[in-house]
Amino acid sequence: MPLTADADIKALLEETRTIALIGASDRPDRPSYGVMKKLQDHGYRVIPVNPQITGEHVHGEYVFRELSQIGEPIDMVDIFRRPEAAGEAVDEAIAAGAKAVWMQLGVVNNEAAARAEQAGLKVVMDRCPAIDIPRLGVAPVSAD
Repeated sequence: MPLTADADIKALLEETRTIALIGASDRPDRPSYGVMKKLQDHGYRVIPVNPQITGEHVHGEYVFRELSQIGEPIDMVDIFRRPEAAGEAVDEAIAAGAKAVWMQLGVVNNEAAARAEQAGLKVVMDRCPAIDIPRLGVAPVSAD
């Protein structure tokens, strides 16, 4: 079951340091652009992933083509993809050894969520961390 209790979601956000954001955009009018900036401003390291803008920089971070190229531990994968494409992102998160997947508002894929949970990942679906962080009073991430 995806995490739905506020306490569980807050705990996940508090233990997260590095977020890979699949579907990152370099366009200011896209939701992923603003969410990435809000997460960075809260202290998270956010690594953008998008095969269509790979090699560019978004908010100062190099954009990777896929999760497997990142080469460092990933706490959470934030998925800005259509629900039917979320399964591929979840499979990449599992293969990359991520600890959690977060499917954005409107992204519901129960089969992908079940695969992630079976692989031991925490799952949040149909929510936005940029909304939940202030709502739940999550403290800014410290550089420890």
